[in-house]
Amino acid sequence: MSSLHVSVLNKPLHSSSCSSSMKRTNCSINVPKLPRVSLSVPKVLASSRKSMVEELGKFAEKNDTIKILQDGNLCNTNSKPIIQLYAILEAVADRIEIHTNVGEQRNNWNTLLLNSINMLTLTASTMAGVAGTGSCDGAPLLALKLSSALLFSAATGMLLATNKIQPSQLAEEQRNAARHFKQLQRQIQTTIAVGNPSESYVRDAVERVLALDKAYPLPLLGGAMLEKFPEKFEAARWWPQSNLNKEKSQMEINNNNNGWNVELEEEMREVIEVVKRKDMEDYERLGNIALKINKGLAISAPLLTGIAALGCIFSGDGLVPVVAGALATVVNAFEHGGQVGMVFEMYRNCGGFFQLLEETIEATIEEKDLEKRENGELFELKMALQLGRSVSQLRELASKSASCRIEQREIDEFASKLF
Repeated sequence: MSSLHVSVLNKPLHSSSCSSSMKRTNCSINVPKLPRVSLSVPKVLASSRKSMVEELGKFAEKNDTIKILQDGNLCNTNSKPIIQLYAILEAVADRIEIHTNVGEQRNNWNTLLLNSINMLTLTASTMAGVAGTGSCDGAPLLALKLSSALLFSAATGMLLATNKIQPSQLAEEQRNAARHFKQLQRQIQTTIAVGNPSESYVRDAVERVLALDKAYPLPLLGGAMLEKFPEKFEAARWWPQSNLNKEKSQMEINNNNNGWNVELEEEMREVIEVVKRKDMEDYERLGNIALKINKGLAISAPLLTGIAALGCIFSGDGLVPVVAGALATVVNAFEHGGQVGMVFEMYRNCGGFFQLLEETIEATIEEKDLEKRENGELFELKMALQLGRSVSQLRELASKSASCRIEQREIDEFASKLF
């Protein structure tokens, strides 16, 4: 080591960096020489596979999916459907973020507009009341009347815009969209994890994304916004239209029936009948009630503020603008504070849930090829959980529905215990 220090000191010191680098170089000379390790072909392949997984991991949102790809058979990642599904996952994750942010923004709209309109209306009512007492004469009295009239007019315009877009309903739409996109995201991740997806599944995933985009649009202008006051209540639809096979399936008794039998088919048909007769009809009735209430409140509030604005000019005692302004405040607080539009959208979403359940069961039991169906026992379990029941409770509901239908009496139980 003494020779090492001498050699270093005899060198010219141009800079500290050069000195440190030379020291590191000389020190490395005295380190015992390690055995040379050659790169083998398997390690090169492992490196290329690692980079491929890292590129595909950009499309994934959760580390669990990436871990499955690392520990499992990486040959699946070379298939075109899986790479396409990762691209779809990236788009779905982006939509989840968008709908979540927009939903929070529109919920803030509802709160801010509600408070602003109520403050304008109450302030205008107070000013109209003061002007009606006659304590002020001349210019002060005229200023109070004009100011209250302007405030009532501004409140009327804001009410018309707010009632048109229904911010609480918009926020509920975005919450539902985010939930459905998260559900689609989990289904795609599960499909990637458990098996090799097909090209048809990729096309179905793309169609579901586009159907969700159509069901829950983001723009408010250009006619893209959903109609907030339709002629009648209609359930929401966020899944693509499927071509159902209208031919009745003929069940064959064999050993390879994929978990299906005649009793299970009849059970599913009875469940659908209960959903149609009880759940869907009840939510349609409630949805129509919420729609009528929302329409009445949306018309009443701006009408009252408009009357108050005219009363500020033509009424001498100030009674009309004060009473109309107070009523408008109550109506606006009940409509947007109570979020009647959100309640209507909630009923639409629940109606769509039952309609999707009905179409799923019909499409499954009308498929003639049993191998193309989902496993019967698994399908029964999934339907029971979606309705908030156990499998035994679902079977009891089906038997009860069949007995009520034979006895020609109405069943007194709803299919779903969740909604």
